[in-house]
Amino acid sequence: MVGVETFITFGVYLLFLIGVGVYFYGKTTNSQDYLIGGRGVGSWVTALSAQASDMSGWLLMGLPGAVYMSGFGQIWVVIGLTIGTYLNWKYIAPKLRVETEIEDTLTLPTFLEKKLKDESGTIRKVLSLGTLFFFTIYSSSGLVAAGKLFESILGIDYKVAVVIGTLTIVIYTFMGGYLASCWTDFFQGGLMFIAIIAVPIMAYLEIGSVENIKSAIELKGLSLNIFKSSGQNIGVLSVLSSLAWGLGYFGQPHILVRFMSIKDVNELKKSRKIAMVWVIISLIGSILIGILGVGIFKDVSHLGGDSEKIFIYMIKRLFNPWIAGIMLAAVLSAIMSTIDSQLLVSSTTLTEDFYKYMKKDVSDQEIMWIGRICVIVIAFLALLFALNPNAKVLSLVSYAWGGFGIIFGPAIISVLYMKDVQAKSVLHGIIAGIVVFLGWKILKLDNYMYELLPGFIANFLTVYISEKIYIKKIVEL
Repeated sequence: MVGVETFITFGVYLLFLIGVGVYFYGKTTNSQDYLIGGRGVGSWVTALSAQASDMSGWLLMGLPGAVYMSGFGQIWVVIGLTIGTYLNWKYIAPKLRVETEIEDTLTLPTFLEKKLKDESGTIRKVLSLGTLFFFTIYSSSGLVAAGKLFESILGIDYKVAVVIGTLTIVIYTFMGGYLASCWTDFFQGGLMFIAIIAVPIMAYLEIGSVENIKSAIELKGLSLNIFKSSGQNIGVLSVLSSLAWGLGYFGQPHILVRFMSIKDVNELKKSRKIAMVWVIISLIGSILIGILGVGIFKDVSHLGGDSEKIFIYMIKRLFNPWIAGIMLAAVLSAIMSTIDSQLLVSSTTLTEDFYKYMKKDVSDQEIMWIGRICVIVIAFLALLFALNPNAKVLSLVSYAWGGFGIIFGPAIISVLYMKDVQAKSVLHGIIAGIVVFLGWKILKLDNYMYELLPGFIANFLTVYISEKIYIKKIVEL
């Protein structure tokens, strides 16, 4: 349990987030404002909100916990994510911003349908269902993290804690929509950045020296060798699997929508620089938290048996109650900044990709309120998944991240960079990617390689081969 000072600080932060939602409730006058901010978001807000919604509780809970248990071998995931972040901002962001405005679309499924001239609507339907499925899992990972945070701070039952986290997030997302999501993510991204720098510094001062850290690592049977994990050598497949996390960036709707909403495509270069500085420093800080945590907590039993709570326990140990409240709010920020974006994109999918097609004559105000109702529905479904107290943040994120990477990534790249690519080629690729992705998991081949990599390759190869066959038929005719 923590002191009253932490409760007060934490409570003020929650009220601030809700206040942002209330403020933007009055600024949101139509569906485009609610769903995509009227395409008028600035460079700083775009950069920090994109990266805050990207990293989520995984940054401050999942990754440090994995490093604490396995060692420095987790750095390959960090390298993959850093490269993927840069390539996404450099090559996908500008083209996607321009093309989605030309097609006058607010969601990726509808954009791909219009761009590919898919009159059957099959691509939109398949991708929309995929969006809802994987975002429900992804959102549940955030709620699991929120539950662990509230449980650790308030000392209440995990399930009650998950419900509290869900209600807080839903309130400001329901009211303020996309602008509330972006601006809360902006503040949350800044708070996360401060925390992820401050905690490793304080942890190092607590431990005292590099030698003490090395001794603790050796005693735990870990290694600072990037080719070892849990004392075992890392093979080529494991390295490729970790690097493959970077491929997921090309297919994450809650990140790509940030590119679509910036007010001027020319501001993306500035946003990219801001985003890269934030990402590099934050990922390094996260790794350090896991490593330095070994020097402070000799065994996972000191963390309540859950390595993913290491950041929370370090804060409670290293800071006075007032500062601890702010730092713990940073953990909540990491969680909320992703869930609010996921709820909103899921809501947009239900309204733009389903509701508007089922009911042609629909008013703008009706769309906005249907979107709000959908936020509640998706949050409830994610809540049901998150009620399992044994769920791991990293494993849930891994599955959802990979799913989005294989269904959207190759499709987005193909449409933006392949000349006159056919709708059926992209559809064949999506189906092939899904089959390989799910089959890989069912056959437990993910024990050897992350299912994102084979699924992504299968999707891309299928698109390429399908296009070659299609072009050959055209030539023969």
